[in-house]
Amino acid sequence: MKPASFSYHAPTSVAEAVALLAQLAPEDGRVMAGGQTLIPMMAFRLARPRHVIDVNGIDELRHVAVEGSTLSIGATVRHAMLERPVAGSGVLGRLLADVVRHIAHPPIRARGTFCGSVANSDPASEWCLVAATLGADIVIRSSRGERVVPAGRFFTGIMANCLEPDELISSIRIPLLPDDTRFGFHEVSRRQGDFAMAAALVAYRMSGGRALEPRVGVGAIEASPRRIAVAEDTLASGARGPELFRATALACGGAVDPMDDEEMPAQYRRDLVRAVVETALERSLA
Repeated sequence: MKPASFSYHAPTSVAEAVALLAQLAPEDGRVMAGGQTLIPMMAFRLARPRHVIDVNGIDELRHVAVEGSTLSIGATVRHAMLERPVAGSGVLGRLLADVVRHIAHPPIRARGTFCGSVANSDPASEWCLVAATLGADIVIRSSRGERVVPAGRFFTGIMANCLEPDELISSIRIPLLPDDTRFGFHEVSRRQGDFAMAAALVAYRMSGGRALEPRVGVGAIEASPRRIAVAEDTLASGARGPELFRATALACGGAVDPMDDEEMPAQYRRDLVRAVVETALERSLA
């Protein structure tokens, strides 16, 4: 199929883009960066925006670099740009490079964007899980100015967030990780490149055989990805080893409130959580 007719706009600055959004959002104006969600929806006429605002010509949105204690990722940075660690990003760069290979297929990684994935807020999104687990800040621009929203408050439900129709995610800032941070990521999907059925990301530091500053996040299980506090407490409670990892996974499975449908019942999702968390923890030892 072909999309319904629309007007195309190509701003060359963020100021111009947000001015267009202020004017056109009430007329169903949409931002396009990677277009890997919007364009297929338009092709099937599941979305019929009257205006498409293409931000790919805005130079200031192409940056991906260490800024102070964070890695700043601009709105038009493609998934593929993170396949190699960004200079100076250390452990975080290696973590992102490990996660990105699970995202869809090479053509999609070459076009889709980090910020666009977060804006889409799919519960199964790997980048949404990374943002929620590592405490990223979402930098949002509009004609009213700039606001910064912690990832923990950004996601509000299935494919839903606090982004207003006239707002644009200009960048996402992820805190850099200490050099001694260990991390592990694991997801389950039906086929390579399919949406995740369950995913887990863990990160922690070690001292005296115990985990410090643990972070345990899960995605594709609930309406939004999130950290699981009781699992983090369990991970920090004992000496590292298979028994502790298993206990952490069990605590995580007991703490989630899984989505429930005929294809994937809640109990099945709960079992998947236990499996992906334990495997992510095991991978943190590599």
